[in-house]
Amino acid sequence: VLSKPNVLKIESLQLTSRIVVSPCQAASSTALNQMLLLKQSSAAVLVSGNPTPVLLHTSPFTSRVGCIPVSKPYSSQSFTMANLHKRLTSSPEKLNPVLSCSSHEASPISENKEHVHGVSEIIVGVLGGGQLGRMLCQAASQMAIKVMILDPSKNCSASSLSYGHMVDSFDDSATVEAFAKRCGVLTVEIEHVDVETLEKLEKQGVDCQPKASTIRIIQDKYMQKVHFSQHGIPLPEFMEISDMEGAERAGELFGYPLMIKSKRLAYDGRGNAVANSQDELSSAVTALGGFGRGLYVEKWAPFVKELAVIVARGKDGSMVCYPVVETVHRDNICHIVKAPAEVPYKINKLATDVAQKAVGSLEGAGVFAVELFLTEDGQILLNEVAPRPHNSGHQTIEACYTSQFEQHLRAVVGLPLGDPSMRTPASIMYNILGEDDGEAGFRLAHRLIARALSVPGASVHWYDKPEMRKQRKMGHITLVGQSMGVLERRLQCILSGQSDQVHVLLHVVLHIAETPRVGIIMGSDSDLPVMKDAAQILDMFGVTYEVKIVSAHRTPEMMFSYATSAHSRGVQVIIAGAGGAAHLPGMVASLTPLPVIGVPVRATRLDGVDSLLSIVQMPRGVPVATVAINNSTNAALLAIRMLGISDTDLVSRMRQYQEDMREENMVKGEKLERQGWESYLNQ
Repeated sequence: VLSKPNVLKIESLQLTSRIVVSPCQAASSTALNQMLLLKQSSAAVLVSGNPTPVLLHTSPFTSRVGCIPVSKPYSSQSFTMANLHKRLTSSPEKLNPVLSCSSHEASPISENKEHVHGVSEIIVGVLGGGQLGRMLCQAASQMAIKVMILDPSKNCSASSLSYGHMVDSFDDSATVEAFAKRCGVLTVEIEHVDVETLEKLEKQGVDCQPKASTIRIIQDKYMQKVHFSQHGIPLPEFMEISDMEGAERAGELFGYPLMIKSKRLAYDGRGNAVANSQDELSSAVTALGGFGRGLYVEKWAPFVKELAVIVARGKDGSMVCYPVVETVHRDNICHIVKAPAEVPYKINKLATDVAQKAVGSLEGAGVFAVELFLTEDGQILLNEVAPRPHNSGHQTIEACYTSQFEQHLRAVVGLPLGDPSMRTPASIMYNILGEDDGEAGFRLAHRLIARALSVPGASVHWYDKPEMRKQRKMGHITLVGQSMGVLERRLQCILSGQSDQVHVLLHVVLHIAETPRVGIIMGSDSDLPVMKDAAQILDMFGVTYEVKIVSAHRTPEMMFSYATSAHSRGVQVIIAGAGGAAHLPGMVASLTPLPVIGVPVRATRLDGVDSLLSIVQMPRGVPVATVAINNSTNAALLAIRMLGISDTDLVSRMRQYQEDMREENMVKGEKLERQGWESYLNQ
């Protein structure tokens, strides 16, 4: 039993305990850290001589783990109860004793800064705690960056993974101000926040990223259109409407169908209505809450694809763009994202340029999602911009070197931006939307997840939302692989798996896994005795392949179909055998972006020299590799070396093959020396 003046009492909503500390124990930083560990509670410390509890954090705030730090000014020699009392009662704006951070004073990595023991000691405050906040927390844990969230829902998606959760509204000015004091930088996972408070905080020196001016522009979609129009960004035509007369005038000007949109609080299809004729204007306006809500109209964009580009900008103004993706919507909600988008290079570049120019017109650091329309005549029109991580970038977690969530953290903290390029040839993201309410919806989702977990290259993300509703985003599935065609078939396997019989699903999966990486084609079955050697080599190396008869002269339509579809089906290299005129390799090479290796086959005349010369005389711009006459073995080995660029297993096998050839040759040489040439030949 120790002296009463050294008694600390920690009171919690869930825990009440008395901790008795001796003066020598109080001098130990380890003892104090262990003593004051707090977990998910509202706690206060009662210090002897002070009748008022010292609040460690406010009642709506929950912290994963916090402790009173012991820094150099409070060494073990000078750490007394008086110093503890002084420290606990210091200004909360300067020090948060639970989170151990100084507001707005931390900085990213620096060689000369003290007390930086990791990537960054800046605490990132996020307004909103939905699935985007959850995935920000997941990315933050990789670098030990602390992320606190402000969200009114106690069980929001991000809560269990965050460093701290203040349970309150991000629309309340006083709450946001109090929250900001705990953070080194403030950002958003939803743009529908109190922008006036953000502007006020910026004037007080709070680091808000992106800037409040950007949030103000993005919050009002009509203001957003005006802003981008003023900066020369291509857009669908639009106009504001305030009454039915204005709506009818817009219909006469733009024609029908006519897109009517709410200016504010519109996302995931909410706030949009389509009028197919003048008679439908009234019902469309009513569906959006009437003119008093604030409406505008857009001319219908005759798009052939919806595209999106994730753009990241650092505090230093540097910018990087992720590959252009195609988004597929169902009921105005993002349903599928395909990365990269299958569009010509010039469209890809145009979309990237438009996205970068749009983000360049806004202020602040972070990740921005730019949604675009691709029209029939090849135009790129901006739809809208989100100043935060976005559904169109979820696949970046598995598909890119730096996910959009890690990138956003890097940007707002002030770290160097990461590499946005893809580390896999293709990726598909599928949103898991609620198919039913309540438990029935959960059961359907879990069946889908079970099927997905059985498919190669599939990753499941579940947002841990406590309530299931129809059309609610509950999670997503990301597929990565060698080609879009392969992934589309795998996704179809997941979605159409009505049977729960495991062996049926595995049969389909194994069939998908056998997607050919090499296509062996020939103009006639007379070429097969030569081309079989290529198949044998591919078998030896464990490379999947297909063998087909495709004639450039007798079945030109089949040749066209084969060449144009090979890449999307997952084929990576084509070996084309041809004799005589030998047009097949060159014709196929003109139709596919894949490498083509031509094998000149010896015919009845000219010993195959005609075929060889035909293959090597392709015009500029239509490259065809070739090998010796009848040497499909080398064609297959060359194909394997091409595949080995991104396949370390094949590189290892190729090295072993070369070593085996060397050893075989050495054995023959030793045998020749030992037996003499006559005996060697007579065996």
